[in-house]
Amino acid sequence: MDIRPIDDEYSVSGQITVEDLDEIKALGFKSIVCHRPDQESPDQTPFAAVAARAKELGLEITHVPVGPMGVTEEAVQGMVDALDEFPRPMLGYCRSGARSTAIYQKTHHIRG
Repeated sequence: MDIRPIDDEYSVSGQITVEDLDEIKALGFKSIVCHRPDQESPDQTPFAAVAARAKELGLEITHVPVGPMGVTEEAVQGMVDALDEFPRPMLGYCRSGARSTAIYQKTHHIRG
């Protein structure tokens, strides 16, 4: 797991596993947003499995997939909602962290 801070409130990572969640919690993250559509690759941990463990640990989590169409208006609205509703620091993840970075940059400009 390679966590890269974008600013004081938001960091990104590539795909995480259920096993990574204890460390994510220990690092002080309070919420997680998954930007990877389920079944994008056969070795990917399903969102439901990550979400179940995150909730057990008291982490807020939501799924705002960014697929082949790129960062859509619907995805941006989902991310704005997450930023408005969830505590920070927040971790966004996808396959490599690129989509999680791109959607944050777009929403950050909208939110000011």
